[in-house]
Amino acid sequence: MLNVTITESAQEYLAGLLDKQNCEGIGIRMFVSDPGTPKAETCIAYSRPGEHNEEDLIVEYGKFNGYYEQRSIPFLDDAKVDFAEDKFGGQLTIRAPNSRLPNISDDSPVEDKVNYLLYNEINPGLASHGGVVSLAEIHEGYAVLEFGGGCQGCSAVDLTLKEGVEKTLMEKIPELKGVKDVTDHSDTSNAYM
Repeated sequence: MLNVTITESAQEYLAGLLDKQNCEGIGIRMFVSDPGTPKAETCIAYSRPGEHNEEDLIVEYGKFNGYYEQRSIPFLDDAKVDFAEDKFGGQLTIRAPNSRLPNISDDSPVEDKVNYLLYNEINPGLASHGGVVSLAEIHEGYAVLEFGGGCQGCSAVDLTLKEGVEKTLMEKIPELKGVKDVTDHSDTSNAYM
């Protein structure tokens, strides 16, 4: 169930922006990029007819439709979009207090499960060496990872990948086939030695 508030002032402001697009049936699409991680960003974008996903939840507002990405809905819980006028015209604000909180269940997409484990279990250990690992993509069942900080160019990165990261991910996410590293380890400028 969607629990997002778009205030009257925000609806008026958004309707004005949409009118300027000169596109019949244009609406807004709201989603969270990198949901459940410290990098989460709550976004509102234009959604021209046919641009939204078929799985999107559609909410009719007075002057436009809002399309909400299914995957983002749990992370948008208690979100509020508001518009406040000021001497510079005004500002649209989006507050989504749950966008960065882990919200993982058995039905969560593999990408969300991997991000959850990376940010909450694996990266805290790598941080002691100045390292970090992030998910680049899920490709054909494999988690494609990118190492950064002290991990990039580190001579022990293969051991870290196989014995640490891959072992943890495969143990906790059985639907994964494995992990792959797309990092350029020839750059050793920040490597932990």
